[in-house]
Amino acid sequence: MTAFDINILDKSLGEIARDLPGASRVFFSHGMNFCCKGHQALATSIQEKNLDVEEILSQLNQLIPAEAAEFSEKFVPNDELINHILERYHQVHREQLPELIRLAQRVESVHGDNPDCPHGLASFLIHVEEEMEAHMQKEEQILFPMIQRGMGGLAKSPVAVMRMEHDDHGESLTRLEELTHHFQLPADACNTWQALYTGLAAFKEDLMNHIHLENNILFERIDNYLGGH
Repeated sequence: MTAFDINILDKSLGEIARDLPGASRVFFSHGMNFCCKGHQALATSIQEKNLDVEEILSQLNQLIPAEAAEFSEKFVPNDELINHILERYHQVHREQLPELIRLAQRVESVHGDNPDCPHGLASFLIHVEEEMEAHMQKEEQILFPMIQRGMGGLAKSPVAVMRMEHDDHGESLTRLEELTHHFQLPADACNTWQALYTGLAAFKEDLMNHIHLENNILFERIDNYLGGH
């Protein structure tokens, strides 16, 4: 095992995802929670998931040569990062959830007698939409303007609240996987059912990346802010 391997095993998932472009895709493919459990060490996560340490390290090592060439949000100014979050994630979630709710309602209505039917999914997605909309409004109306005005010190308290709500979003993703049997489709799944699970998987990945950008990059800057406000 190289010195790099030993080093990276001690680093947190969030730190690696923040500093090494492409690492978040590796973690996502193995079901490793780099957003809400971003503080967890890589070695601990590998052990908890019973994964092959050499395989994970090999995949991460392959990303190293591309690091300098790839865009990394780590170095983006706060204003630009916030605009990216708003356009890439807030706007997209507001488009994703109504469609996912519609698809879930259709699947439950048509396939309610199928033992694999995700009963209760539509109502749960409505709850998720309500919770996320309230959360995003707080960020858009209170937290993000504070950060953009350089009020880093005052922003620490609302950041702590947003982190807790991110944990709730992480639990919602776990519940989504339970309701859908980890997005596993029955052999005879119709096109609507397939579209639903494909959309849910995309939503999950987007939300995890969204939380990662905020928790491990934007909010980390606020946690470390030493200014006067």
